[in-house]
Amino acid sequence: MKAKEVKKEAKKELKEEGKKVFIGVIGAGTCSKKIHSTAVDVGKYIAKAGGILVCGGLGGVMEGAAQGAKENDGITIGIIPGENREEANSYIDFPIVTGFGEGRNLMVIRSSDVIIALPGKYGTLSELAFCLKLGKPVISISTWDVSERIIKAKDPKEAVKLALEQIK
Repeated sequence: MKAKEVKKEAKKELKEEGKKVFIGVIGAGTCSKKIHSTAVDVGKYIAKAGGILVCGGLGGVMEGAAQGAKENDGITIGIIPGENREEANSYIDFPIVTGFGEGRNLMVIRSSDVIIALPGKYGTLSELAFCLKLGKPVISISTWDVSERIIKAKDPKEAVKLALEQIK
């Protein structure tokens, strides 16, 4: 089955079941234009598949993914480290304030059915560790290579396809 057919079938099944799929996107809070563009594409494919995007709600990869989702009529949730909703990037529909700082990373992971990880620093590494500890599926696009349990994807389209396959 081709990727397009898999995506179409997955979206159809999600709609038929009335199931909401929460796909977390993690990565650098400040990133290059190339990584930002990759994040935009990840968000786009999440929205097109009918998924709900969960992220940390700030800049960089989080903003790129939220932008891609919003530009494709997706729903976005940002779990904010601070205490002010206005900290969220402009593409976040539902900012959830925590006041937990980096501790909010665990909330991003717990709130997601599956995670797509892009390049990032130690915050991203901590989120990957939570995924591995909790048995949460992780799809990687060029991020930390710390476990054989992390599934590698070559591009955003494949990452979302693999993410949907992990939660069936």
